[in-house]
Amino acid sequence: MKMFRRVMTAICVAAVCSGALSAPRLQAESSKRPNIVLIMADDMGYSDLGCFGGEIRTPNLDQLAEDGLRFTNFYSENMCWVSRAAMLTGVYHKASMVNGSLHPRCTTLAEALRPNGYQTFMSGKWHLAGKPYHVYPVDRGFNEFYGILGGAASFFAPAFLSRNRTNVEKEAIDDPDFYLTHAISKEAEQMIRTADGQQPLFLYVAYTAAHWPLHAPADDIKAYRGAYAMGWDKLREQRLTNMKSLGIVPDRLNLSPRHENVPAWRDTADREWQQRRMEVYAAQVTAMDQGIGQIVAALKATGRLENTLMFFTIDNGGCHVEYNPNRKGDFLPSKTRDGRVVRPGNLPQIMPGPEDTYQSYGYGWANASNTPYRMFKQFDHEGGIRTPMIAHWPKGIKKPSGLVQTVSHLIDIMPTVLDVTDTQPPKPNGNKTPIKMDGLSLAAVFDGQTLSGHETLFFHHAKGRAFRYRHWKIVSLQRRSWELYDLDRDPLELRDLAGKMPDKVTELEAMWKAESNRLARQAKVD
Repeated sequence: MKMFRRVMTAICVAAVCSGALSAPRLQAESSKRPNIVLIMADDMGYSDLGCFGGEIRTPNLDQLAEDGLRFTNFYSENMCWVSRAAMLTGVYHKASMVNGSLHPRCTTLAEALRPNGYQTFMSGKWHLAGKPYHVYPVDRGFNEFYGILGGAASFFAPAFLSRNRTNVEKEAIDDPDFYLTHAISKEAEQMIRTADGQQPLFLYVAYTAAHWPLHAPADDIKAYRGAYAMGWDKLREQRLTNMKSLGIVPDRLNLSPRHENVPAWRDTADREWQQRRMEVYAAQVTAMDQGIGQIVAALKATGRLENTLMFFTIDNGGCHVEYNPNRKGDFLPSKTRDGRVVRPGNLPQIMPGPEDTYQSYGYGWANASNTPYRMFKQFDHEGGIRTPMIAHWPKGIKKPSGLVQTVSHLIDIMPTVLDVTDTQPPKPNGNKTPIKMDGLSLAAVFDGQTLSGHETLFFHHAKGRAFRYRHWKIVSLQRRSWELYDLDRDPLELRDLAGKMPDKVTELEAMWKAESNRLARQAKVD
């Protein structure tokens, strides 16, 4: 614990989320059922948060971690919408998604909690609206919704910004100070403050930070000026040292090799531009953390904080994508709100951050975000799917400030919430056979018990496929041959054992195929 505080002092700043609050204090519900606040960030790496070894200023999340639990062996899916589907249903995405939306035979967290007396709110990125966008959160159990329907948007003029079913893009156009992260936080705060104090609440906050585009207020970017002059090589070394000091990774661990598409920092051109990319990314994360401070303050002001179970996690690892100047999409506005032409693409002659730019932070910084692991979002190597998770519950966590090594996954969030709220999920519409949850309850961990977690985990999406069985893992890049790793001895996936142990590969591949077939059968629409 002392080591935690010493390291946090070195790599974080103090939280500033308290102070006088003008909103009237609401009476907390008398029920013993906890409030649930589920917060998800977008496209961030395992080591970005201060409490997981990063230098980015995340004091509010660091405080939640110190007062709660950090899960160090937690998995997501490898991309945005599939992770959201898995988290909100407790079912692997292969069975919980259909036509870009949630399967009609899956029950969402909101649909389960609402009949149990919970007020259900969402603020942020939905990304489960289907194509064309037609399924809203209010169709899947949420009383109120504010946010975007798609997977990405300008932070200054977001497309498909909606309140319940109404498009409210004009709110951003008319407000020169609009910034999506701030808006998501403000709406979440208001949902807490205006909720019925006699009922428990479920609030899902889905930030778009730190997904591209690299957009942040100028003053926030300025606060990080020069912070990344050391480059990504030195940054990875510093983060690994911090991670070891915090106990996030074992002392014996070394860095994975720099990705082949990332030059040594000393050989990197356009260093000023490269630094600015990471400066903006860090500013995006800090803006999110400040918003989380507002949410915590609102819970405290309304008397809910002590009996609120909060989760924070991320939908996948850091994103390596280099934004192409020719890439188009409904998420990319052609002009700014004041009529200037938007200049998309990772062009070194254009510094990212302002509204008229549209860039990403690319391979080098994503490689650093995912320290110490290999690969990125879209892939099922550890860098794409190993993500931080924080649980905070003053009334319910008996031994806070700990590290939890339980093998766990986003599919465990729903069964855990149902467990601690004593909720039985209703049957889907039409009394059709519901798709059973694949997740496990983690509630025993809050009581101080040790759980081994999942014996198996299944992955298959985008450019990756994988299967974890105990400490063994097979993983494949873009449908290539299976690689085999012993994660106990080789957590960085550096020594492929497939050639030496073909029988083990065959065994795990058969298990992967059986699980894939099971999920496909479950997903058949009645």
